[in-house]
Amino acid sequence: MSMRPTRLALAALLAASLTAGCNKEKAPATTQAPAAQAQAGNAAEPGPDAVVATFGSGQKVTFGELNERIKEPLANLDKQKYQLRKRGLEGLVTERLVKEEATKRGLTEDQLLKAEIDDKIPAPPEEKIKEVFDGAKGQLPPGATYEQMKPQIVDFLSGQQKQEAAQKFFESLRQGANVKYELPEPARGPVERKQVAATGPSKGPEGAPVTIVEFSDFECPFCSRANAAVDQVTKTYGDKVRVVFRQFPLEFHKQAQKAAEASLCANDQGKFWEMHDALFANQKALGVEDLKKTAAGLKLDAAKFNTCLDSGEKAAQVKADQADGSKVGVNGTPAFFINGVMLSGAQPFEEFKSIIDAELSGAKK
Repeated sequence: MSMRPTRLALAALLAASLTAGCNKEKAPATTQAPAAQAQAGNAAEPGPDAVVATFGSGQKVTFGELNERIKEPLANLDKQKYQLRKRGLEGLVTERLVKEEATKRGLTEDQLLKAEIDDKIPAPPEEKIKEVFDGAKGQLPPGATYEQMKPQIVDFLSGQQKQEAAQKFFESLRQGANVKYELPEPARGPVERKQVAATGPSKGPEGAPVTIVEFSDFECPFCSRANAAVDQVTKTYGDKVRVVFRQFPLEFHKQAQKAAEASLCANDQGKFWEMHDALFANQKALGVEDLKKTAAGLKLDAAKFNTCLDSGEKAAQVKADQADGSKVGVNGTPAFFINGVMLSGAQPFEEFKSIIDAELSGAKK
């Protein structure tokens, strides 16, 4: 039995809360299934002096030496497991609170979500719908009319607002229920910071106390998913945060390289973020001709843009971004460095907030 549309707000939000990204191993990087994680967590580990490899004339490697060699990725794994459990716990609590609230009001869960989310989102103005349609004409199926495409455009324009409304409603339920989480957090070591150059297209003041450097891939679906959280960060923190975008197209995303170059060609004409939003909004239209149509829809100088894209003049800049990302441990997208503190995957806003608040608090001391 399929879920009704109004239930999708809850389902999508909870599903999106799981850490995920695209990695170099040609598949989306998702956290292990809970059962697999439980098995891995319960496996008995040898002591630090246990020998795990022997070679040559009596040489050996101990389990402690192995752990020391890979201590950073092991710490990251512990953090990811904690984040997965935390997101799962929040999801379970939220589902039960929604059910309880619906029962209290004498509504079904569908009716409650519709009243608190769908019905509170104003319809996009006609002029905005037409603006999107006109800008996307070159990418639409031949013969597609405004009336045919209007419902899809409305869904697109309303989607982020619905997600924000859902977040706000669910948070109000949690606050009203005085939810307290007692999930044990892994021991925190010293905060590790990477030296990441904040060079590239940016928004926010250069003197902001918090700088977020994002390594991303325009073909990665998880990078597109992460945009909502980044947008919420900029809306919430304003001039306290600067966001810098750097390119990290993955090899198995065949159209990501040219899409990265296209964004930088658009940057030359002062429209990086417009191109950024357009590419993530339609990740099925990243071929070279599609990129040129997108540029035309953004009213860029077509001759200048096409020459830039066809010549590959931005390829070296993309390669430099990739090299810098690899040096600081990026092996998948999206990857964020918040004042040098790494955050991997399509994380929810709360994970950004946790680090940003700590940084802002430290800056005041």
